[in-house]
Amino acid sequence: MVSTSSQFLMDITNNALLSNQIDQNTYEIKAQTTESITSVEDLVDELPDNTPRYIVLSYPLTLKDGRKASPLVMGYWLPPTCTQSARMLYAAAVELFRSKCGVSKLIEFEEEEDFEDLQEKVL
Repeated sequence: MVSTSSQFLMDITNNALLSNQIDQNTYEIKAQTTESITSVEDLVDELPDNTPRYIVLSYPLTLKDGRKASPLVMGYWLPPTCTQSARMLYAAAVELFRSKCGVSKLIEFEEEEDFEDLQEKVL
């Protein structure tokens, strides 16, 4: 997990997405996809309907003073249809993954509607 995340951080571009899942047999956090996205809708489409995911996202935005920024944030996708065991597994590892990726901002998403105000949550 660390090497994939580190490579992602070195190759990061605007709108980059790294989706990660926990292997339920080995309990390893594995990168599932690394790609560019063009909108929040693309991000939502990439997430599974009934399995949690950790996502690391470079989200480009314009700050209030006009400067451009692409903060690196971690999202924690926890859909309401996932199993209780999956909820517990991902909840137990969220802080470990956050510290390994070196992101300071963690945003939890439980419904697709939670993504609508992503920019406000990033700030």
